[in-house]
Amino acid sequence: MKKFNDYMNSWLYEKNGYYAKYKQIGKQGDFFTSVSTSSFFGGAIANKIVSLIKEKKLDKSTSIVEIGAHHGYLLADIIQFIYTLDSKLLKTLNFIIVERFESLQKIQKEYLQDCFGDEINLSFYQSIEEVRLKEAFIVANEIFDAFACDLVYTKNNTLQQAFIKKDKIIFETCTDEKILSHCKRYNIQKGEVCLEYKTFVDSIMKNIDDFYFLTFDYGDKLVRNDFSCRVYKNHKVFPIFEQDLHLKSLYKNSDITYDVHFNYLSDLFSSCENVDFNTQANRLIDFDITKLLEILKQHVSNETYLKEVQKVKLLIQPTGMGDRFKSLFIKK
Repeated sequence: MKKFNDYMNSWLYEKNGYYAKYKQIGKQGDFFTSVSTSSFFGGAIANKIVSLIKEKKLDKSTSIVEIGAHHGYLLADIIQFIYTLDSKLLKTLNFIIVERFESLQKIQKEYLQDCFGDEINLSFYQSIEEVRLKEAFIVANEIFDAFACDLVYTKNNTLQQAFIKKDKIIFETCTDEKILSHCKRYNIQKGEVCLEYKTFVDSIMKNIDDFYFLTFDYGDKLVRNDFSCRVYKNHKVFPIFEQDLHLKSLYKNSDITYDVHFNYLSDLFSSCENVDFNTQANRLIDFDITKLLEILKQHVSNETYLKEVQKVKLLIQPTGMGDRFKSLFIKK
């Protein structure tokens, strides 16, 4: 019998795990992301970075750190837009990718080399624990929903914890004091618990003196007190407790995820100067994504412009990604 947290961790990160192998994202993959939807997602982040440098809130030699860069598309979009907005910054900025899998590092290096050659200062780390910086702008897109979680629910006033036995989910009385304490603090009766966020956040707080930290993810401020854990395969969504779900066939061959509890995440950064929670739509609008579209309009055909407008609408429309994805923007 294995704890669900350990089972999910092996599903995603063990040898031949889902994230250990390169996966297509978008139409050819199992799911879409904001990065695969429009390059202006990265453009808006780049615009904020350039603005902070102009306002002298970031140094022009600061490090731009992406944690979990997949193919490298997001960092490439950020770099390209920085070049468009202020080309001189490419000579002074440092770019860092934190990626645990060497196979993915190789893909990222090759892609960014093809895009920018030797025009950027690029380095790699396998873990955030290895990074030591005085200042950074950190981007972590859809990272927290990829941390392995525990599943819990309350039965007869007793918290139950999920285990895997013979490829089936079963519940036993929870005896883990940390999980019990966490659920009591946040009044979690049913749903997902991930205590590994704390180790990750503590490493950032300890190893980087001053930073802006930006993340986007599925989720909300408050717990739902319901299960959100689900599997994505070929753009189909399978709730983890769906009847007749065959975990054995999906194991390591599909993505497994859940909604992020942003109040807990915010509390982990509570000692920082500013912790700002918002929807993805409001965040990107605040980062002047619409201004970037106006710049584009001056340099391309109307047909090209309208195509990009439609893509950006997908990022910010309230009924789609705009409200479904939430964001934290933190200053330390």
